[in-house]
Amino acid sequence: MNTIVIIDYGSGNIRSVYNAIKKVSTLSKRKIIVSSEIDDVKKATHIILPGVGSFESCVNGLKKTSLLSILREKVFEEKVPFLGICVGMQMLATKSYEKGVFNGLNWIKGEVKKIDVKNTKLKIPHMGWNTIRFKKETRFIKKLLEKIKYNKEKEVSAYFVHSYNFMIKDESEKILTSNYGKEITAMVARKNIIGTQFHPEKSHNFGLAFLETFLELKDFR
Repeated sequence: MNTIVIIDYGSGNIRSVYNAIKKVSTLSKRKIIVSSEIDDVKKATHIILPGVGSFESCVNGLKKTSLLSILREKVFEEKVPFLGICVGMQMLATKSYEKGVFNGLNWIKGEVKKIDVKNTKLKIPHMGWNTIRFKKETRFIKKLLEKIKYNKEKEVSAYFVHSYNFMIKDESEKILTSNYGKEITAMVARKNIIGTQFHPEKSHNFGLAFLETFLELKDFR
């Protein structure tokens, strides 16, 4: 049986993520746990790290759980599939420049910087629905596109709420993008690690298909 652990570190938005995972798990044997306990994470076959709030508060909240060591073990040694959502994705970066300079997990190299909308009428935060662009066709993306019955004439959108952009170092790890005055990193992937700037739990059918694809694969390249 798959055991999906949603990390609870005080970031909020956990209920929405839980409900979305439950919705795509109704016909399969999947156990869903919301926890900050090491013993629960040890049992995980899939790990989800939501994130709402500032980079600093999320990183500090995660550190307080004392889960960093077991998370690294699960992700890098056991190769358990890991999904970071919104700030949960940004925390994968090397560092963030949100209201200071703060170190991230450095699991996917890059820096988180404020979206530059100078000389435009766009407002910060980038909030609402925006079109998704498929930058790289990985195993994950191929399976996702099959689920949503995608064709090139079809526009796919997802729901965003953020003010900072993950400026990834290795372009091959940038899988999905959007545009908001400049290119926005919408999804990153590295082996068994993925992150989304958009909120799949709020992105209706596309988001549910995305989460279901995450739960079905172990390697996202």
